[in-house]
Amino acid sequence: MKALMFALAILVAVATAAGAAPIASLAGPPVVYVDWQDPQTLPPRLRNHCGFERFTGRPYCSDHCGGNDQIYYCSAASFGCCALGRGYCGYDGLLRCHP
Repeated sequence: MKALMFALAILVAVATAAGAAPIASLAGPPVVYVDWQDPQTLPPRLRNHCGFERFTGRPYCSDHCGGNDQIYYCSAASFGCCALGRGYCGYDGLLRCHP
């Protein structure tokens, strides 16, 4: 009986651990999930027109976006400009901008 209970406990533990695998690891190419991107995380071609945010002092890059915008990089297919600190990458890997 003890052996049966032990085997059942192991089976439950393995099934629980297998179900906890992140869905993103099962998907295709890697996606960057961020709400603020440090210039070092951007591809080199987007690292220009960089500066520091006035209130927080965090570094950011504009890449021809404009004075109050920041370049965001989610994937090779989805990157662009949003207001400072307002962009993020959705679970589908696409760039989104908060209103």
